[in-house]
Amino acid sequence: MTDTRYLVHGVFWDGPPPAPGDRDGGAPVLRLQHLTGDPATGGFTELALDAGTRLGFRLAAGGKSCLGHHKVHGPAARDHVLCPARAPAAKGSQCERCFVVDDSRLIHDFHRGGRVPAGLRAYLMQPHWLYVATFASGASKVGTASNLRKWNRLAEQGAVVARYVARAEDGRVVRVLEDMATREAGLPQQVRSAAKAAALTDPAPAVDLDALNRRLADEVRLLLAGAAVDGFESVEEQWVRPAQADAACAPAARHAYPHELGAGAHGFRIVSLTGSLALAGLDGTDLEFIVNLGLLKARTIGLGDHGSEVPAVQESLF
Repeated sequence: MTDTRYLVHGVFWDGPPPAPGDRDGGAPVLRLQHLTGDPATGGFTELALDAGTRLGFRLAAGGKSCLGHHKVHGPAARDHVLCPARAPAAKGSQCERCFVVDDSRLIHDFHRGGRVPAGLRAYLMQPHWLYVATFASGASKVGTASNLRKWNRLAEQGAVVARYVARAEDGRVVRVLEDMATREAGLPQQVRSAAKAAALTDPAPAVDLDALNRRLADEVRLLLAGAAVDGFESVEEQWVRPAQADAACAPAARHAYPHELGAGAHGFRIVSLTGSLALAGLDGTDLEFIVNLGLLKARTIGLGDHGSEVPAVQESLF
């Protein structure tokens, strides 16, 4: 029996943020595009990634395919336009054509005077938040989130701890502040997913990560207090990490997933999830592994009752 084939669009935390006083939210899913019928109107399946979920799949094609592009119409309105040619990906997860017409690529030049379409301008003119996020090794970054995705953005980043340091009146101001924090406080705007995954094999103690994040957030607030920039207010607010991420972020004995996700068959049980990184158990062993599900983005898979081979010499993992 042939597995149904899907194009992986990635892990998404699009659900509602935690209610006040709660510690959970998000309902993460693996979003899969159907590869039958008209490429321009293909539907989606969203596979829940709750704790206890078993995920079995095989890579059904080599290389990566284009995931299409976005047209932004306002703060909460956008169209995801699927690639009509299902072309091979040339830039990340897009073909050349979809990359050129994607509204999202214009966001990062807006605060430098770049021209943007009216819909994207409406999106960028909503309030935005500046945050400092810290990951399992202590690597930290400064970043931004729109008001509507204030919580979800950090859930998808896979932060262990994070704090909001400013609320800006729009996306232009927040990116000016972000660049200032990078230039003057030395905080990068990106931490590679491979580094995040490697850090989860030996996470630092939570108390140390929290103290580091608090110190960095205070440094950025102090910097912003002297900034000659209008249109923002300093804030002190901690992000609420989803409870589903707790086990993955806690110091424990676990290992890097021993197989290449770009080929072959795989299957495991999800124990915990932070961002796109799963703490997973393999059939036939009590060991737990960190699996970077983000590596499946733009790849074609078939879902089925597949399993991952347990390393022949488990002791070599220690």
